[in-house]
Amino acid sequence: MSHNELFNTWLEKATEDKALVAELESIKGNDTEIYERFYTQLKFGTAGLRGVLGAGTNRMNIYIVRQATQGLANYVNKTFGGGAVAISHDSRNNADVFMIEAAKVLAANGIKTYITSELQPTPVLSFLVRHFGCKAGIMVTASHNPAKYNGYKAYGEDGCQMTDVSAGIVYDEICSIDMFSGVKHMDLDKAIDEGLVEYVKDEVYDEYLKCVKAQQANEGICKGADLKVVYTPLNGTGNKLVRRVLADIGVENVSIVKEQELPDGNFPTCPFPNPEIREALNLGLKMCDEVKPDLLLATDPDADRVGIAVPEKDGSYRLVTGNETGIMLTDYLLRVKSEQGTLPENPIIVKTIVSTQLVKRICKDYGCEMVDVLTGFKYIGEVILGLEQKNEESRFLLGFEESYGYLSGTYVRDKDAVVASMLISEMAAYYKKQGKTLTEVIDGLYDKYGYYLNRTLDFYFEGASGMDKMAEIMNNLRVNAPAEINGKKVQAIADYLESKAVNLETNEVEVINLPKSNVLSYTLEGGNAVIVRPSGTEPKIKLYLTSVGTSKENTLEIMESLQVSAKKLLGVE
Repeated sequence: MSHNELFNTWLEKATEDKALVAELESIKGNDTEIYERFYTQLKFGTAGLRGVLGAGTNRMNIYIVRQATQGLANYVNKTFGGGAVAISHDSRNNADVFMIEAAKVLAANGIKTYITSELQPTPVLSFLVRHFGCKAGIMVTASHNPAKYNGYKAYGEDGCQMTDVSAGIVYDEICSIDMFSGVKHMDLDKAIDEGLVEYVKDEVYDEYLKCVKAQQANEGICKGADLKVVYTPLNGTGNKLVRRVLADIGVENVSIVKEQELPDGNFPTCPFPNPEIREALNLGLKMCDEVKPDLLLATDPDADRVGIAVPEKDGSYRLVTGNETGIMLTDYLLRVKSEQGTLPENPIIVKTIVSTQLVKRICKDYGCEMVDVLTGFKYIGEVILGLEQKNEESRFLLGFEESYGYLSGTYVRDKDAVVASMLISEMAAYYKKQGKTLTEVIDGLYDKYGYYLNRTLDFYFEGASGMDKMAEIMNNLRVNAPAEINGKKVQAIADYLESKAVNLETNEVEVINLPKSNVLSYTLEGGNAVIVRPSGTEPKIKLYLTSVGTSKENTLEIMESLQVSAKKLLGVE
């Protein structure tokens, strides 16, 4: 159908949601607005669905959610002959509505469904899938996107986000379903009465927290440390569980950013509720100026990622990057477990290919294996699964990605801001008892291992034309490969879509034994690097830059010029 034909079909059939009806009526005759909503359909992939809330096939609404869930139900019934599914949601607008709609579809398909009575963090959903032995899971969230977005993450039976293969099967099922006539659906109360839908009991969350606290590397270290923490859940899901785990491990002095304490899908204090962005932390930093804590913690709306700030000598507060937190946690866990004699044989740290290479040098010092995987925490989860299948899961110490996601332990298969907040607080207490701030810790690691600066740049390409532009940029880079960037010779190019890495100095070609992904990586002289990756969940291209220098100032100087050159590379000056 053309976009106008789809629009007319929705006018006729999408009558259940009055807000969507009003939106459709308001854009009658506006071809640009109609096209934006109907030129394509949100595609179900390994990240599930994500899009702007509203009417149309290119928006998040109850009809898209129902159709996707019918596809998931078909997958569960055809692949496993039935089974259970767990669903939860974060604080996003309509997130609870979408959870209930999905549950009603699953129940109508004879699938037992566990739902949460209130919003919960994404890692809890991963835990629920494993706890109940489910065949799949759904988390209604758009993570750190602006308030106008919502999304639908799908999980496999291992608690990881779905693999390419499974997501492909679900997508094929979705494509075969008419969203208005092809979806089974039943009343929620009836589904509960028949035992097809069940609310998760509170004791299950106690089990989750028990698993979180089992990951303490230095139990009891926070007691008596007089650790002062400012915490903001950024109007999301972390408020209850993060505060509870901090209290349980002995962090008694926790100040909460009141404006961002309670769930609010409009995120009134920050347009991007993303702990990577200073604007989201402004209120927390303002409180730091008043309270003078040892640590600021900020979890994103679905509490799978955490950002931190720590005090400088002059009393100001330094935002710590995701890479820097990963560096400190790697060193802390290896250091403490070595001191205690609890370091497992052949320990493993897992990180994504776009995360800092400094970790490799720390791991080498402790005889720890470092594994690189593609961007996406499900790939870290796959490493854990491989270890579990060999009864070697105790080797896994930490998985992390530069975008502020961390996991210690194997009780879930996604990044977890609850366990990360606990370990970061524990680490801050450990060093405070030695008279050190985390600022001194990270700078000490730079002094020891070298100055590595990482920076991530996002370039947005909205709408239908934006997708074409991103494809054009990536194609041009493949056809016209750069010989130098920022005056530094390109020594190697890795194309993860072509599964090959070429050493331009020796012309040797190495096969990349990772799933295909639309990523280009350029290794430059002196350990500097540029990685280009279109986002799988948002209309943007991400640039990951690494500069390596002889001092903090020198490294920053290299980064500033590298950033200019990298923008030119994309043609987005």
